Amino acid sequence: MKRLKLTVFMLACVFAASAQEDESKGYIVSVGDMAPDFVVKLDDGRSVQLSSLRGKVVMLQFTASWCGVCRKEMPFIEQEIWQKHKFNPNFALIAIDREEPLEKIITFKESLGVTYPIGLDLHADIFTLFAQRNAGITRNVIIDESGKIVFLTRLFYQEQFDQMCRLIDVMLKN
Repeated sequence: MKRLKLTVFMLACVFAASAQEDESKGYIVSVGDMAPDFVVKLDDGRSVQLSSLRGKVVMLQFTASWCGVCRKEMPFIEQEIWQKHKFNPNFALIAIDREEPLEKIITFKESLGVTYPIGLDLHADIFTLFAQRNAGITRNVIIDESGKIVFLTRLFYQEQFDQMCRLIDVMLKN
C-alpha cells in the first residue's frame, strides 16, 4: 500500500510538473496543498462538503455554460472518466458551475448529455478558493484520498487530459 501511494505521488508530480509549467495561470493553490474545504449545493438539491469526501479520489471541474472550452471538454469527462468510474465508491466527480442559476445549469447539462453532478457557485465563492476571481475557467483539480491536490489543469489539451485520466486510473487501482 505504501509503495502504491509513493507511485501515485511520483506520477502526480511528473504529470503536475508538465501541466503546471504553462497552465498554472490564475491558480492560488498548488499541487501538494490541502484542498480548501467548502460546501456546494448540487443540481439534484443535495449539498456536499468537500472534506466529507476524504478517503476518495475527487475530481473538481470548474465550468460554465458560456465557456466554449468547457463545452468541448465535458463530453470527454463524461465518457472517459465519469462513465468509467461513477460506480466506484472511492471516486467522486463534481463540476462547479460559476455564477449561473440552477435552471441554466440543467439546460447546460442536458444540451451536452452530461450526467455527472454539477454544483452551484453563484458568486464564485468556491472558485476563488482555488483561483483568482478574474482567472478563466475550464479547470480541473484532482484531490487524493487525504485531501491533497495532486493535479491541476487549465483549458483543454488532449495530452494533459489523457495524463489526468491515467492518474485517476492509477489512483483508483489500489
